[in-house]
Amino acid sequence: MKNKLYSRSRQMDQSGFSLIEVMISVLILVIGLVGVLGVFGLAIAQNQAAQQDMIARQLASETMESVFTARNTSQINFSQIQNVSNGGIFVNNAQSIMCAGPDGILGTADDAACLTASGATCPNGGVECLTEPGPDGIVGTADDVILSLANYKRTILITPLTTGTPPTTIPTLVQVTVTITYSVPNNPALKTYVLEEYISSYH
Repeated sequence: MKNKLYSRSRQMDQSGFSLIEVMISVLILVIGLVGVLGVFGLAIAQNQAAQQDMIARQLASETMESVFTARNTSQINFSQIQNVSNGGIFVNNAQSIMCAGPDGILGTADDAACLTASGATCPNGGVECLTEPGPDGIVGTADDVILSLANYKRTILITPLTTGTPPTTIPTLVQVTVTITYSVPNNPALKTYVLEEYISSYH
């Protein structure tokens, strides 16, 4: 009798998990892994969107700096800081991101095709592109990775400012609005980044 009880207690001590317990554990583990993978995918998408946003900010800043530099160096008259439709040099409506032409000012009629770090013309008709190092880790070699900015458009709007009643135009001050419109991967909606500055004839 004593041996029987001892044998039964040893069997109970050695019993493992049942099949149902194992299946429930596996199910909980799978649900957790799916959640982690979902968060990982979302983080990658957010990282790509953040990179696109940073590029848009940089493009807007470069454009604005180009306008101020042209004014500061007296490269253009203050009266030329207008859209073409108002007798100025800045093209109307949204344009592809091209590089500055002979006048050195972005967003004008003489904008030209951009070049990669190795000196080749950027793809998509010379639309500005970014050059990243390839497997060899050196920029300017044959294995460079070229990232085209064809999904970006730039609009420069020059608005004269007025004062008083009836409104009279301020001849020495305008508002420059640079709008970058762009798309991000896996998102059909266009995004915009707007940079506004006031520029006067005094510097």
